[in-house]
Amino acid sequence: MNRLSRWLAVGLPLILAISLGLITSSGLQKAGDEALGSRKYSDYQTPAFCGIQCHNDIYQQWKQAMMSQAYTHHWDEIEYFKLAVPQAEKDPVVAGVKAGCNGCHTPLAFLAGDIPPAVPAKGTRANESVSCEVCHTITGMAGDTPFNFNWVSEPGKNKYGPRQNANSPEHNLVKSDFLAKADFCGTCHNEKSPYGVWVKSTHLEWKAGPYAEEGVKCHDCHMTYAPGKSASMGASYPDVRQHLFHGAHDPGKVRGTIELRVHPDINEASPGDKVKFTVVLFNQKTGHKFPTGSVEDRIVWLHVEAVDARGNVYHLPIDKKGFEGEEYTIAADTLAYQDMGIALNDPNFKGVQRDGVPVGDRIFRMPYFDPQGRMTIQQWNTKSQGVDYRLGPKETKIETCTFALPDTIPAGPLTVKATLYYQRLVKPVADFLGVPADETEPIEVNRHQTTINVVD
Repeated sequence: MNRLSRWLAVGLPLILAISLGLITSSGLQKAGDEALGSRKYSDYQTPAFCGIQCHNDIYQQWKQAMMSQAYTHHWDEIEYFKLAVPQAEKDPVVAGVKAGCNGCHTPLAFLAGDIPPAVPAKGTRANESVSCEVCHTITGMAGDTPFNFNWVSEPGKNKYGPRQNANSPEHNLVKSDFLAKADFCGTCHNEKSPYGVWVKSTHLEWKAGPYAEEGVKCHDCHMTYAPGKSASMGASYPDVRQHLFHGAHDPGKVRGTIELRVHPDINEASPGDKVKFTVVLFNQKTGHKFPTGSVEDRIVWLHVEAVDARGNVYHLPIDKKGFEGEEYTIAADTLAYQDMGIALNDPNFKGVQRDGVPVGDRIFRMPYFDPQGRMTIQQWNTKSQGVDYRLGPKETKIETCTFALPDTIPAGPLTVKATLYYQRLVKPVADFLGVPADETEPIEVNRHQTTINVVD
């Protein structure tokens, strides 16, 4: 081998690996699936150690955040053990999810090769979920696109964060540009299914949207700045990142996400007349689409109803627009999610109700389909997707309801109220699998009402 060939075969890849942060003092670092079993639990401190020793306030914030519950949360536990693991043990195409789910939900268990981890009730270190040491030992990522836990972890004396030259007795502080980038979040908030479909694309949605161009990144909404200390014995700073990670599971974050207004086409009508009500929805709050993340699980729907002068209530179905795939965006009395039968050992499983919300309401979703073309809530079993009818950042959607006033409707005011609801999990699925009721408690995102006058 001549010098040029040796350079191309060895030297150039070596420089590339160093520039990506994949080679350090301890040698080649692994990322994604290759990192499985490459570390030990003992390589990492527990969150309690970090909290009790120095970072109590940050620790208390983290304990209330979903980062601390990514493995122990009820729905995640049920989905993994009742659906994902049983199917992975039967279907070679999705076999990798038995380990891979843990790459983001309990990374230390994944790195330690503790697969599948013990159930949360056993109280193992898998319960630490996404802990302090997970994020603050990450030095970079492999490849150009962050997805499927392709972060690189380098445990040891160095802890990576926003500052430097302020070492503590316990560890060194190393300033990390990567932790300050949206790509860092994307390593877990983008995901491809075994079939190559983007089943989570929150970071990619942000990157394609207006906020990325404006320089507003994930941290600015989900890890806001505040004056204070990050360590009890440390210095005070004007810009300490809060570790609350408030997002899809925080009602306070969800409420008000979408602005909503409703108006009529006429202000006075008689029994038998048709009145069209227009609902305008504007996504003024999220830097990505709404809903995002586990889109297969989450459901956002618009419900419109009228109340006449005697208190009679009328449900107003949304007018159809006629676009391809619209049937998945209009609530219907139909079954879906038959592929849960694979994990349940029931090849004749008929499925459960697809929506669980009033028939005729508009649903803002993107349906996921299994290899047989059936709608699924199992992201790992997703081979294709339908129409994306979610609300993009700074996007306005307009919906209409046409109401034929009944001949018997009384004279007087007719009040029409439009309400947008959000649910973290489709209720019929939750009820079937035994997910606690609080996971399907509807959150009112926003509401507005208008009034017309009914005359004889």
